[in-house]
Amino acid sequence: MARPDAPPTTVDSDRGSGAPAVSRAMRILDLLADAGGPRTLTDIARELGIAKSSTSNLCAALEEGRLIRRVGSGFLLGRRTVELGSHYLAGFDPVREFYRLCEESPVLSHQLVQIALLDGTRVLYLAVHEGRERFALSASVGDRYPASATAVGTALLAELDDSEIAERFADDRDIVVFTDRSTSSTRELLRKVAAARVRGYAIDDGELHPSVLGVAVAVPAATRSDLSVAVGVSLVRPVGDDQEEVVAALREAAAALGRPPLVAGAPA
Repeated sequence: MARPDAPPTTVDSDRGSGAPAVSRAMRILDLLADAGGPRTLTDIARELGIAKSSTSNLCAALEEGRLIRRVGSGFLLGRRTVELGSHYLAGFDPVREFYRLCEESPVLSHQLVQIALLDGTRVLYLAVHEGRERFALSASVGDRYPASATAVGTALLAELDDSEIAERFADDRDIVVFTDRSTSSTRELLRKVAAARVRGYAIDDGELHPSVLGVAVAVPAATRSDLSVAVGVSLVRPVGDDQEEVVAALREAAAALGRPPLVAGAPA
């Protein structure tokens, strides 16, 4: 069963689309984003089920628009995708506010803090404040990690009904295991999400890295639920009151991020 957040892999998926060429071009971009390395024309055509001649024309157009670039005999995403992503983030208010809050917080300013949104069965990292040294597998801006193994993912899933979570993770292959502590089934995931709801924040206890404890708090969007974000901190070998201090700081940041913007002329 294909991932709910994965691009379709057959030509049939383009039927009924008002702009099949655009749909196929988007699938090429999705494929290259997830590939982890160059993909040849033959690879792209085979993996997406598109005729090689059509794939060649689409890749030529994407390359001309700098959305992809040729590397040897294969293709990677191009610099234009970074520019578009930067423009998107520039208009996403929580990201700008996130950096300000991290810099001003006496706790978060010295931590590795991330803000992410839910994308199917994965989380997309929108911004990272590096108040301390990074560690192996720590996320960068634009990375997409399995929601089941991350604190930010658990916090965002806790905003959904259990039935929707079960539907998204109907295929256990969507639950990626990194360590022997990682959540390994939908049943375990639902238990972890339920605990996060009761606790008021989510935990990743060594699921991505054995020495790292992740904690996160969701920030529900004021309008569109698909734009809900979560803020999280990755603690390396936490001691004493580290967790409690970080959770308190995250809750304060989440409260600030969740406040509706002031309308000009409105009473204070």
